[in-house]
Amino acid sequence: MLQILIFAALVFCGRGLEDFPDTNTRVVGGNNAQKNSWPSQISLQYSSWGSWNHICGGTLITPQWVVTAAHCVDSKLNFRVVVGDHNLSQNDGTEQYVSVSKIIQHEKWDTNNVAKGYDIALLLLSHSVTLNNYVQLGTLPPSGQILPNNNACYITGWGRTKTNGQLAETLQQAYLPVVDYATCSSSSYWGSTVKNTMVCAGGDGVRSGCQGDSGGPLHCLVNGKYVVHGVTSFVSSLGCNVIRKPTVFTRISNYISWINNVIAKN
Repeated sequence: MLQILIFAALVFCGRGLEDFPDTNTRVVGGNNAQKNSWPSQISLQYSSWGSWNHICGGTLITPQWVVTAAHCVDSKLNFRVVVGDHNLSQNDGTEQYVSVSKIIQHEKWDTNNVAKGYDIALLLLSHSVTLNNYVQLGTLPPSGQILPNNNACYITGWGRTKTNGQLAETLQQAYLPVVDYATCSSSSYWGSTVKNTMVCAGGDGVRSGCQGDSGGPLHCLVNGKYVVHGVTSFVSSLGCNVIRKPTVFTRISNYISWINNVIAKN
């Protein structure tokens, strides 16, 4: 059984640790992003004891909708979304703060088994944000598109910069090329834990996602333009940047119809 605990490691019984996914993903081995260079990136925050705390990332896909990971919103917390942010510890003057009015997790999402997939959720904002130079919509791929091995991609987020380290204040980015499904599902990588509804990227033992990056985007270069191909889902419980354990993302191109249907109905 797999159990997901926000801010804690997964508990896993009956298999080797190398097969044990940890959804507390954050950017490791990256560097500071240029200010507002990824304007569709959002910070998902929850209220606790009168203050707001970053918990996950996400991508703005319409002025009133955000896509993130289902495991980010399992808890019944009071959430808000911040767009146009760069440094979470200071006022950049470009932020917009919007409450979340509705959370829609994929109907097949299983809190107790992230390896089944469907780790995707949509957040309806209480009102539309204003698009400008600092706040833009993420470009989604066509339905069913599969990227080739080594396709150039970047993960972004404010998560921890090393296993058991501190959360980043400034938005981080790290180069994570695609690892194709045939490789990622092989026994020396993730094996059967990875499904063809997921995207693997990285796995060099240096750069990866980690805690606080969950739900955030994997930006991939396609025909000269960055397209959001993944929602950050999990890494190995042995550590964030374990060699041959690429960061695993929900493959957005598998869920285009679902996304369109949810937005149309709400």
